Amino acid sequence: MAGDWLAYGELSLAAVGLAPFALHRLSCGQWAKQQLECPEAMSGLEITILLPVWNEGLIIESKLSNLAKQDFKSKLLLIDSASTDDTLDKAKTWLEDFPDAFESSSIIAMPERLGKTTAVMMALDELEGNDGIIVMTDADATLMPGALSRINQWFSNPQIGAVGGTPLRLGELTNEKSHRDIYTLLRVGESSYDSTPFLEGSVIAWRSGAVKSSDLFAKANADDAQISTAVRLGGLRSIQDPELTFSDQMPITSKDQRRQKVRRAQGLIRLLSRKREFWFSKRQGRFSKILRRNAWMHILSPLAIAGGAAFAIVRNIVYPSDSNLMYTLSAIELYCLTSWLLTRANKSFFGIKIAGTILCGLENLLVAILTTGRGKSLHMWDQHTDVREILSKK
Repeated sequence: MAGDWLAYGELSLAAVGLAPFALHRLSCGQWAKQQLECPEAMSGLEITILLPVWNEGLIIESKLSNLAKQDFKSKLLLIDSASTDDTLDKAKTWLEDFPDAFESSSIIAMPERLGKTTAVMMALDELEGNDGIIVMTDADATLMPGALSRINQWFSNPQIGAVGGTPLRLGELTNEKSHRDIYTLLRVGESSYDSTPFLEGSVIAWRSGAVKSSDLFAKANADDAQISTAVRLGGLRSIQDPELTFSDQMPITSKDQRRQKVRRAQGLIRLLSRKREFWFSKRQGRFSKILRRNAWMHILSPLAIAGGAAFAIVRNIVYPSDSNLMYTLSAIELYCLTSWLLTRANKSFFGIKIAGTILCGLENLLVAILTTGRGKSLHMWDQHTDVREILSKK
């Protein structure tokens, strides 16, 4: 009898943990069919590029070159978080060598490193009163040709407050590609329905004045998601454009990719938790549904699946399978365990790929929750030096 109760408890927790993924995947697939169209006309607004950097000496010149090759001439604000390498020297020399690359350029050199979000907040204070579009981009992201012009066109639509790009990952492992395909579908679907709370910081643009430094939480990462959510809560739409692409290099090992995902997951979890007052807000309309479902997937689901796994372990040890229900449940557990382990080892294949991707994602979320529970913040992190070395050779 006790074994049956453990089985029912396990099934209930599994349903709570996995249901939002199926529900939101189905919804976003439908919503994405009504995708927004990018306006053909330019907005007439000027663009200021915000480039936060820290120890990017290996790639800063190629980044500036990529921005200068865009077909839309812009202003540049580079903010350096107290780099200890030659990032600043190289940036200043490059700008002196190519004085016409940007309409204007300026550099803020922070006296100490305080994290990317703090750097972005300082830049927003510097740009307060600026009239136009702010485009933030990471040093390791390469924008597609015509990216700035396409961004400018989006803001011809007065409802649009923020636009994010879609990644083309270089060197991604098999499970990362599956993860990104699902992630992009959800973000595009949310954008079509109303707005997405999560945009990619590698390329994110917003209307000047739509975000203030006070909208951001300094001791947290996911500054990009903080910005996109603040824009929507301010009354404008925040969307991901599937045709606005950028490329960047993934860490080359599964371990480093997981470290990157856990860091990102913590930022999203903390953001959703801080915005919990809007989960059921009638004033936010459709966006409250999107926030609510993401909170379910990012916070409740990993806890529910962890609880279900604990029930499964106890049941299999104390109450071995002795009925059709138990045998069936054990088979499902074996499938889930196999999917998770093989995907984690980057050996997934058809039949287990989606399940493995979701379970690995839940693992990263659970680690992020436990890390946060221990009071450890990941808003300042060590770079993936192998990524910079690879990019510097291209």
